[in-house]
Amino acid sequence: MNRAKKEKVLITAILCFIAFSLSVIYAQGQTQEEKEVKYWTVSGYRHGPSFFPRSFYEETKPLQEGIMDFKHYHTYTEMVWWFKKWAKEYPDLVDLYVAAKSFGGRDIYQLTVTNKKTGKDTDKPAMFIDGNRHSGEVTAAESAFWMLHHMLTHYGNDPEITCLLDNFAFYFRPKNNPDGSLLYLQTAQSLRSTIRPYDNDGDGLLDEDPAEDLDGDGRSRRMRIKVAKGEGAYIIDPRDPKGRLMTRADEGEGDYNVMSEGIDNDGDGRVNEDGIGGLDLHRNYPENWRPMPENEATGRGFSQRGAGAYPLSEVETRSLVVFLLEHPNISVMNTMDTTVPMHLRPPSTSPSEERMYPEDLELYKYFDKKGREITGYTRAGDVYSDYGRGRPLFGHSPDFGYWYYGAIWYGDELWNGGRVGDYDGDGKTDEWDRLQYNDKELSKSRFQEWTKVIHPVHGEVEVGGWDSKFIRQNPPPELLEEWAEKEARFNLMLAGSLPQIVMHEPEIKGKRGEFTIEVEVENEGLIPTALKQAQLVKMVRPDRITLEFPEGMLPQRSQRRGRFGGRSMEGAGREQPQGQREKPKVEILEPKGNRPYIEIGRIPGNEKMKVKFKVRLNGIERTECTVKYTSTRGGVVSKDIVIGK
Repeated sequence: MNRAKKEKVLITAILCFIAFSLSVIYAQGQTQEEKEVKYWTVSGYRHGPSFFPRSFYEETKPLQEGIMDFKHYHTYTEMVWWFKKWAKEYPDLVDLYVAAKSFGGRDIYQLTVTNKKTGKDTDKPAMFIDGNRHSGEVTAAESAFWMLHHMLTHYGNDPEITCLLDNFAFYFRPKNNPDGSLLYLQTAQSLRSTIRPYDNDGDGLLDEDPAEDLDGDGRSRRMRIKVAKGEGAYIIDPRDPKGRLMTRADEGEGDYNVMSEGIDNDGDGRVNEDGIGGLDLHRNYPENWRPMPENEATGRGFSQRGAGAYPLSEVETRSLVVFLLEHPNISVMNTMDTTVPMHLRPPSTSPSEERMYPEDLELYKYFDKKGREITGYTRAGDVYSDYGRGRPLFGHSPDFGYWYYGAIWYGDELWNGGRVGDYDGDGKTDEWDRLQYNDKELSKSRFQEWTKVIHPVHGEVEVGGWDSKFIRQNPPPELLEEWAEKEARFNLMLAGSLPQIVMHEPEIKGKRGEFTIEVEVENEGLIPTALKQAQLVKMVRPDRITLEFPEGMLPQRSQRRGRFGGRSMEGAGREQPQGQREKPKVEILEPKGNRPYIEIGRIPGNEKMKVKFKVRLNGIERTECTVKYTSTRGGVVSKDIVIGK
């Protein structure tokens, strides 16, 4: 056996021992609820390690058990505990249910929040708030969680919150990817994707080369290896006297190689190149979906990394989209991520002005401006021009949200990655500025100085660098609430802009049995009861105002059936043959055809619409009537009136 094979056998044996030992450690740390589900193991499918060290991050420890604080990150398990607690404490406001089972078999919890005494959630304009579809972007979950907690605890004593929950419905899904979120917050692994196994390096194996935590600090950081001058790609950055930062070297000058902290598990010469998962829930939406590069047959079309096997192939995305289609009363969405930060909206494959309805775009631009004022983000705009800089993203949620669903949809990015300011005045913000921010502003350093460890292949190496979890991808806990709250404040502003229909008191005039009923409805919200795009794709029906009389007052309708079994529209409003009917007590003179309703299309924000009915009373002096406004996204509003003496 040659030396290379011996080394590979030795490494494999060491890793097997580590995996077994860590599985025992991990199992000892699990809660009873967590023990009921196997962690990170897909039998017969994943080829990589099944267990990872259980890391009890201080960043996930509450200041006091059972007391809410936003100075720590809430794990899936803790967040579910709060969901169940709130469902019991606020039964008139909260419905808690399992929206789907994740790929790993965990419950994806969702909450409907509204004042049930003022009507059903489906009869109200609504907003959907989603977070943590990307495993490691846990700040998004915290912002959704902050908003949920704020609304529940302020209902009844904050007039604005009370008004929102009385008039609107809110659907919260703070952790849409519980598998990845748990993995991220309880192990050394850092990942963006779902945990579905994926062959990232094209060797036919799945997830077989994830990161390792060689120094036992609960993180997988960077690893630097000292080599002879000219044989490396890096040098120590001369700006830092402590020798912490590494920078790219000029050709022939490098004396270090830098790579991910870990081991080449599969012996292909690369380290940590095939970690957990690889599919991206934010490239799996049906609008403008494209196949992954390996599946694009011509080599000349567009493809999209992380897209999945087909649109909505992942249950986390599919369950969300199906819920939305089943609840077309939703006008506003925010599906949050990290880290830019910016208010991110459609389109993702073309400039805004190229295809969006001008009036829809103006509304988005208004929210962009308000968002910058509320959050202080410097960037707000469409995915294609701002975030992508002219490069398209496919299968992206904002595109689904506008083109397909016809809603106001943001996919906001939170946290700045510690890129705070230009400390050295060189006109750019780089690693040196991040390090200055770390040293001068943070209560605890998020940069681990280099520590020597023995690597099974390279011998003595040094491990250190940035904490990828709690400064690069998410803020340190002491800054968490600031970032969670200001994004939630933006979402509350969007919530306050939902269509809000007020029906003014109907005006009734008439004599000798014929009456005119004038009905005026006003949208006091900023958002119309339907975007123009929603009308185009038939995501909404036309708004309608209807007169509802007691049974038997109006002419009977024809019962003739249409070709698909429903009542024929041609037959609607027709009376039965003369010899088979009694004269109706109420006749609708206008609109013609005895239709007791008038379709008004939609009501723009801050505008009024007025309709007029004419009715005739036959053989009666008065009748009760309900005037009802119904709208897919404007909700249901009604008033009882009396016609006649």
